Amino acid sequence: MEQNDFKLSRRGFIASAGLLTGALVKLPSWAYALEKREGPVTMIIAEAAKSPITVQKLRGGLTMLRGSGGNVILLAGKKGNLMVDAGINVSEKKMKAAIAGINPAPIKKLINTHWHFDHASGNEWVHQAGAQIIAHENTKKRLSQKITVEDWQYTFPPSPAGALPEVIFKQSHHVVFEGTGIHLDYYAPAHTDCDISVFFADADVLHVGDTLWNGYYPFIDYNTGGSISGMIQAAEDNVVRTTDKTIVICGHGQVANRAQLIAYRDMLVTVEGAVRELKTQGLGIEEIVSRKPTKAFDAKWGNFVIGPDLFTRLVYKGIV
Repeated sequence: MEQNDFKLSRRGFIASAGLLTGALVKLPSWAYALEKREGPVTMIIAEAAKSPITVQKLRGGLTMLRGSGGNVILLAGKKGNLMVDAGINVSEKKMKAAIAGINPAPIKKLINTHWHFDHASGNEWVHQAGAQIIAHENTKKRLSQKITVEDWQYTFPPSPAGALPEVIFKQSHHVVFEGTGIHLDYYAPAHTDCDISVFFADADVLHVGDTLWNGYYPFIDYNTGGSISGMIQAAEDNVVRTTDKTIVICGHGQVANRAQLIAYRDMLVTVEGAVRELKTQGLGIEEIVSRKPTKAFDAKWGNFVIGPDLFTRLVYKGIV
């Protein structure tokens, strides 16, 4: 993929990481570097270092924290806390303060939805705070490796030993935390090859990680096993397992519901079908992009992190 294919909306880029806290926020000067097509990882990290952590109460003792990369869930117990995802490590002090404001008890467990830095680079400090880390076996594998994500123009070094999951599983795992049952299920390769869902059954709250970008075209990490077909299957799985009462927490974006899951699934299916049809006709990627197969959805989904052209290329890459 050419560098000039990585086209991001500045405001949407920051919003996707949970870094905009109001409609009138002034964009920082570094954001304009995106127009020079610089890689996004260092910029996300820099903004996370400056951005506040916002708190949104859910139900059943659950709270969502935004502002450090991916959306984080905190389950507050009488003797300790459980986290789903750890955000970016530069947010450590602010995350600690936000958590202490919710429940001053120690962090006992951390669940990773997948390996990406905006969800797991905070693993080490959370582990040092006393948490046991739980994840799919491929999350540990990926965090243990040097990985280049070409579309992000960035190479990640292996994570330190303290950031690696201690409890791993293949398909499903059940956690009981202070009487609350939490179901972890593997999606099969979708956004990456290590995506899991985290379901708080009593509260009917489902964290689906980056298998859902609420209001955004999603990123698909082909460097670590992602696929458009897997994203569609994960979206279908999410629809099947939820009801109209389920609170859905996505990796990026606002709290979602089942209707939004359905709209997201339908968008993925339609775009994949349109790109597949054009590819079957023998068209190359540049001509397919020029045909704008996403145009029916761009007004709703295409103004944020992944622009229409880049999303078309990501879908094309996964069609064989």
